[in-house]
Amino acid sequence: MKIKAIFFDIDDTLYDSTLQTDMARRNTIRAMIEAGLEIEEDEGIKALNEIVEKFGSNYGYHLNELLREFGYEENPRIIAAGIVAYHSTKIAYLVPFPDTIPTLLKLRDLGYGLGVITDGIAVKQWEKLIRLGLQHFFDSVIISEEIGIEKPNPEMFKIAARKIKCKPEEAIMVGDRIDKDIVGANKVGMLTVQLMHGKHMDEIPKNPDEEPDYIISNLRDILKVLKEIKKRN
Repeated sequence: MKIKAIFFDIDDTLYDSTLQTDMARRNTIRAMIEAGLEIEEDEGIKALNEIVEKFGSNYGYHLNELLREFGYEENPRIIAAGIVAYHSTKIAYLVPFPDTIPTLLKLRDLGYGLGVITDGIAVKQWEKLIRLGLQHFFDSVIISEEIGIEKPNPEMFKIAARKIKCKPEEAIMVGDRIDKDIVGANKVGMLTVQLMHGKHMDEIPKNPDEEPDYIISNLRDILKVLKEIKKRN
């Protein structure tokens, strides 16, 4: 069947969110140490990672928890230093992979519909797309908060296909996560492409639902995948 649309995850698919997060947390700890927090950098990063894991990434008081972890009373100066460093670094590292824009341009020229399927808070995900300069490439952007379900719920992928006026089997899903992107898209009959990048790249499929149809190491290789699909058809 002819492929009409290609859907993408955002984090670690269109840009390097793993590097962004690692650098933001490291610079946060460095700034807090400079402002008076007397700890070793590596132990601070370890503690911050554990706090984010415990409370979730959208919790608003990670740095307050960090101070308590090391026996400090709340210190607005130290917390503010960390907040400024964190947000400055997040913005600085919010840049597309070098091949993201050229690949999207080529796909548009070839006539494919393009979409995004992503979990997260809608404003935050749109902010990423806008700061990345990618918002105008996509015919459809499906965000979990706006529809009340998350990947790998198959309905999320069906909604995305309907929005772009194609059948699921006429679409490809490109993402880095087996448990979110690959499983959900496989269940509705989309072709699946796993981009091997970021903190989830070492995860191994445990059953047929988790097996991607194709594996690529960079985004531009989706063009090779499309050529291979055409040959098979």
